[in-house]
Amino acid sequence: MAQMTMIQAITDAMRLELARDPKVLVFGEDVGVNGGVFRATAGLQEQFGEQRVFDTPLAESGIGGLAVGLAVQGFRPVAEIQFFGFVFEAFDAVASQAARLRYRSGGRYHAPIVFRSPFGGGVKTPELHADSLEGLFAQTPGLKVVIPSNPYDAKGLLISAIRDDDPVIFLEHMKLYRSFRQEVPEGDYTVPLGKAAVVRPGKDVTVITYGAMVQTSLKAADKVAESRGAQVEVIDLRTVSPIDIETVVESVKKTNRAVVVQEAQRKAGVAAEVAAQINERAILHLEAPVIRVTSPDTVYPFAAIEDQWLPTVGRVVKAIEDVLDF
Repeated sequence: MAQMTMIQAITDAMRLELARDPKVLVFGEDVGVNGGVFRATAGLQEQFGEQRVFDTPLAESGIGGLAVGLAVQGFRPVAEIQFFGFVFEAFDAVASQAARLRYRSGGRYHAPIVFRSPFGGGVKTPELHADSLEGLFAQTPGLKVVIPSNPYDAKGLLISAIRDDDPVIFLEHMKLYRSFRQEVPEGDYTVPLGKAAVVRPGKDVTVITYGAMVQTSLKAADKVAESRGAQVEVIDLRTVSPIDIETVVESVKKTNRAVVVQEAQRKAGVAAEVAAQINERAILHLEAPVIRVTSPDTVYPFAAIEDQWLPTVGRVVKAIEDVLDF
């Protein structure tokens, strides 16, 4: 197997799907000759031509509308929103059109669209480039929301998303793009949407998280194991809509304690949903209240204070110790 970064794995997934299915189209701002702002589409236009990998005007609303129109005509668009903070310009196409198409048409039409986008903090981007908006889309019926945490999952999940017959929001954390390499199969494989992974087994407390916070949580689990010998189970949701709540509840019934970690702001987010469902399904197994570790309910800060705003390893360690000592 090849050693790949996450950005290389994402490129490879699109390359394989473009080669496999002539209905797959890749488009967005600067994705053609330039290969995308992060080089995710580098070389794809050269290999597959301008009819299948092409630039759009600097207008997210147009990208969203084009994706819906092409999907209705039988194509499988992979549309890039250059930074997810600008997705509001395409919100109507995504939430009002793509997400409702199957229901509105009584199953006559569907929208096999992948909206790819970089997001996430820790890389000191300008305003509106780092916001974690997954909660908005996780609350929208008709959409799947996928957030990989490593190169292997990124490739397998993106292939699954492109082959899915309904719209998928595929969010790629910028900090993970080139932060580490991992063995990734060079050929075709899929990772199922809506299925979480237990990335570290344990018996004393469950940490549920996704995206870049998986690495933060694993480091916190190592520190707690070193300081007090507690075995922390870490679950990577991989898909935040739908949530694989069965895997979460099964783990909580074993450990009796849970911490939910997300990079996004606290209110009404994915962590709140996970905590609520644990309470509904496993409250009699809990030995302590479920604790959330999140960013504060403010707008995303300027880069100078970004490190103070984002959840840290120390904050996750503190939460784990609090539920252990409750």
